[in-house]
Amino acid sequence: MAARHRYPAEVSEAIAIVSLSGVAVRAGAVPILRDVNLSVHPGEVVGIFGANGAGKTTLLRLVATMTRPSEGSGTVFGTDMNSPDRFEVRSRIGYIGHTPGWYPELTLAENMAFVAAAMGIDAAKVGSCLDAVGLAGAKDRRADRCSHGMQRRAEFARVLLTEPDLLLLDEPHSALDADAVDLVDGLVKRTVERGGAAVLVSHDHARVESLAHRILRIKEGTIT
Repeated sequence: MAARHRYPAEVSEAIAIVSLSGVAVRAGAVPILRDVNLSVHPGEVVGIFGANGAGKTTLLRLVATMTRPSEGSGTVFGTDMNSPDRFEVRSRIGYIGHTPGWYPELTLAENMAFVAAAMGIDAAKVGSCLDAVGLAGAKDRRADRCSHGMQRRAEFARVLLTEPDLLLLDEPHSALDADAVDLVDGLVKRTVERGGAAVLVSHDHARVESLAHRILRIKEGTIT
């Protein structure tokens, strides 16, 4: 698809954060992605639309280095997706999928503190990040006793804590109240203002189109 009118001219000259060339992903003999070409640059928000089963989630997982290409080549932050070095860039990626990724037996604060310790971040930031997403009163609640919406909010608190350079969001506005939706949009804007980038997969066309510089569509595993 053509670039939207708000697409910043300087982005096209920047070194790509994500670069995919002729990438395919298969599950056994079943093709999931086919001949995908994609570049994402600093300061850019890319929205991706497509029907269920089109390959949107697989594409995000590929960019997050959670899935490897079956064919073609790809880099994230200049690191080959098939290289063992790909694990080193994960600290720069904030991926939020359909299912919140918390340890159920730990409280929200304990989960956040675990992330902080793993990434060498001052644990003193945990409280303020939970407060910023409206979860200060739930910080001592076990994750498995939190609603899905609360766990989603906690994932956005993790983004505040880790400040990733690449934000990958799969249906980020689903099952959220109005305040939380505004919170997501604010996090996307903060990421790109820092010189990072964001890729949003969604069925909420109006919301994503209000954020994105560029809209792409994926059909039967191919970006069109």
